[in-house]
Amino acid sequence: MRAQFPDFRLGKVLATSFTATLTERRGDAVERIPTPNRLVDWLAVSGLAVEWCTTAQLERAWELRESIHAAATAAARRDPLPASAVQVINDCSTQGRAAAILTPEGNRQWRLGSASSVEDALGVIAADAISIIAGERDGKLALCASPTCQAAFFDTSQSRTRKWCDMNTCGNRQKKARFNAYKHETPGSAK
Repeated sequence: MRAQFPDFRLGKVLATSFTATLTERRGDAVERIPTPNRLVDWLAVSGLAVEWCTTAQLERAWELRESIHAAATAAARRDPLPASAVQVINDCSTQGRAAAILTPEGNRQWRLGSASSVEDALGVIAADAISIIAGERDGKLALCASPTCQAAFFDTSQSRTRKWCDMNTCGNRQKKARFNAYKHETPGSAK
């Protein structure tokens, strides 16, 4: 029997989807890749399939995830980037041997140096983080307005005014809280 884990929060941006494998950082944190096999699963659904992962590779993935989160948070706040986070991101980026390839449908796909190289997959994620933190892509880094989340996300909305990392979770939770507060403040409201 396979253990039950929380669903992945998959967005359109690889690096911030990766940081979303740990959610509710300021509340009851939810770890979405607690085991090496779960990291293999996340990499597969993210287009970076590997055959296996060791505990040491999972720990390196967590280190990269937290470094991306720290650097993206600093960038969103327009604070200096933490030197230790920059070092981890750069190290992971240079250690990977992945190559971008063009599919017959005209899409970019990543080919890892070897089928089981978590390091190559982490290199792709680190390179993606570098492109968004450096401001090379159209969009802006922002922080989730949920007080229990505060995740860094990449806002590509036309107005660049998105408030939540994920409307289906943080956004809905905040709207429900406002609605419930309004209901309790308004006597005689419909129940």
